[in-house]
Amino acid sequence: MRVADIDDASNHDELNRNDAVVQKYVPGKKLAWVLKALDNATTCAASVYMPDKHEIKIGDKSSDSDFEIHLNNDKAVTALVSLDELALAEAYIKGDIEILGNFMKVLDLRHAISDNHPLLDFVRRIKPKVFGQVKDDRNAIQEHYEFDDDFYMVILDETRTYSQGVYESDDESLGTAMIRKLDYVIESCKLTKGSKVLDVGGGWGAFNEYAGKKGIEVTSLTIADHSEEYLSRLIKENNLPCHVIKKNFLEFEPEEKFDAIVVLGVIEHMPYYDKVVKKLENLLKPGGYAYFDGSASTKKFEFNAFLNRYIYPGNHCTLSIHDFLAEVQKSDMELLTVHTDRHSYYLTCKAWAEKMEANRDLIIDRWGRELYAKFLLYLWGVAHNFYHNQLQAYRLVLTLNPPS
Repeated sequence: MRVADIDDASNHDELNRNDAVVQKYVPGKKLAWVLKALDNATTCAASVYMPDKHEIKIGDKSSDSDFEIHLNNDKAVTALVSLDELALAEAYIKGDIEILGNFMKVLDLRHAISDNHPLLDFVRRIKPKVFGQVKDDRNAIQEHYEFDDDFYMVILDETRTYSQGVYESDDESLGTAMIRKLDYVIESCKLTKGSKVLDVGGGWGAFNEYAGKKGIEVTSLTIADHSEEYLSRLIKENNLPCHVIKKNFLEFEPEEKFDAIVVLGVIEHMPYYDKVVKKLENLLKPGGYAYFDGSASTKKFEFNAFLNRYIYPGNHCTLSIHDFLAEVQKSDMELLTVHTDRHSYYLTCKAWAEKMEANRDLIIDRWGRELYAKFLLYLWGVAHNFYHNQLQAYRLVLTLNPPS
């Protein structure tokens, strides 16, 4: 008998043993095709542990495992055999599945997993049409942001910026990258002391405080209660020449126009590009500037079911730059610069995820394991997408041309 025949027989016996084990938990399901799919999706070494601690090796079976997937009960086994991304994510969030080791390598298994949920996609698209975009925006923002601000302070850097930093090298700190980005906003929009700026989606006051301390007069819009309260305290405590208004961008009708409008990581919440561009024209002084940054993808509304159900409900979607610029072309706005920040956003999400892991016990003690698992999966998942160019990221600067 040839060595190859012996190896084939050994692999066949192993598959039969694994199949027999999984039959205890998912009768009638065959594991062989699942293992083959997972084998093909990863080149590293990994171990899957069944509820009875039976170990199933996938990937490189001759090396120590880079990560371990522990299936704690029959629900976890059912989720694994389904190879459905949402089912697996929910099993992880609920603690049916535990993951130990390199999360980025675990996520390589997504190549073998499907994410096909047309009903969920239909509902998220139709709700704004039925109930109105403003109401849908308010509900979506409250779902993502309306809990303890301290949770985000654990993850974010000292500037409290919740969008990509701008890295010049991989070993820079997150704070350094964020300061570089905020400086870029100010420089590219030619802001000086006394400039009047509209900050759309004020968050935790990153731009408000940084620009305000330079004498720039910032009006921050928010539709989140916690954000309004946080920004009000921040402005008062630091005596900033700024103020906050709780109002949706689409409904904002100020008496004066602005020298610049900045939108940091919020364009993902505003997929109605025609209305956004029209609002820029209405709110900017002639020759004024608009700055945007955010995550992007090649197809508008192409969105992950897990993210939609647990992170960003509503019709939130990553920026479709070609669709956005198509609306710009129809207007008096002119594109000045575009920068790609895909690698910088990967490094940003990686830094946030690592901060979560470093503060695991604190987060679980204060906010529970489900929130920890949900956000860790979100941050590593997005980092993985940026790394593999399944997501992109951009900075854009526009100007409003004076009337001819």
